[in-house]
Amino acid sequence: MKIIKNALLLFLMISTSISAVQARHINATSKKIVSVNGTVSEILAAIGLEPSIVGVDVTSTYPVSLKSKPKVGHNRNLSAEGILALQPDVVTGLSTDIKPELADQLKSAGIKLVLFTQELSAEGTKKLIRQVANSFGNKPKAEALVKKLNADLAAAAKLTRSEGKPKVLFIYARGTGTMMVAGQNTPLEKMIQLAGGQNAVKGFNDYKPLTAEALVEANPDVILLFSSGMQSLGGPAGLQDVQGVNQTKAGKAKRFITMDGELLTGFGPRLGQAIAELAQKLKS
Repeated sequence: MKIIKNALLLFLMISTSISAVQARHINATSKKIVSVNGTVSEILAAIGLEPSIVGVDVTSTYPVSLKSKPKVGHNRNLSAEGILALQPDVVTGLSTDIKPELADQLKSAGIKLVLFTQELSAEGTKKLIRQVANSFGNKPKAEALVKKLNADLAAAAKLTRSEGKPKVLFIYARGTGTMMVAGQNTPLEKMIQLAGGQNAVKGFNDYKPLTAEALVEANPDVILLFSSGMQSLGGPAGLQDVQGVNQTKAGKAKRFITMDGELLTGFGPRLGQAIAELAQKLKS
């Protein structure tokens, strides 16, 4: 009798384990997901969960097919109404994307929150990829993504400078009325460093309004903008009209470079490609 009871117990344990695995698989593929972060959205799409995504924030621009998904606003200014209207089972993004009051509203509506932290480094990106894939039940896809990322990072490393790091100033522009420069401990500074450059400004974190005096004092070798930011200024000619630009080394040499914003700052699966592109532009 004891042998029979032990065998039955073992059978029940195995059955429960199998059911749990199946449940995780069903949850990963059948639940409706709203992603409020471009990097997390990109990872979800890369691990095969794009069909489950019913809504995204405006930073979710890659792959391009995500642009056709319903929008819930910008991750810096989300409201519960837009998210709840899509009736998701899960809302995911970075912990910095969801304010406490919004988290309470979503939880009260029975919506599960799956939030991650992001470290602005190559290792941090690998960690995020694995965490997202593990949380949504697709660990094998994560390892394939990490393998591709490692190859891209190795290729990018061959392009980065080891000496003579150019001073790069990043300007966030939305027309001449909104112009900010990226300080220390920002995604832009980290990317500039990874690509073999150095931030032209020091002494403050986050972003500060651009002034002609600060621009001249920084005297960058290169000025970097998002592609959309350059367009908002009317192109390179518009940037040169900004007071102080033509007094810098970058302005005199017309060394202005642009990149897609999400690629440049996402620290996602395309990090190696982003570093390589920026490094190549800094060298040219």
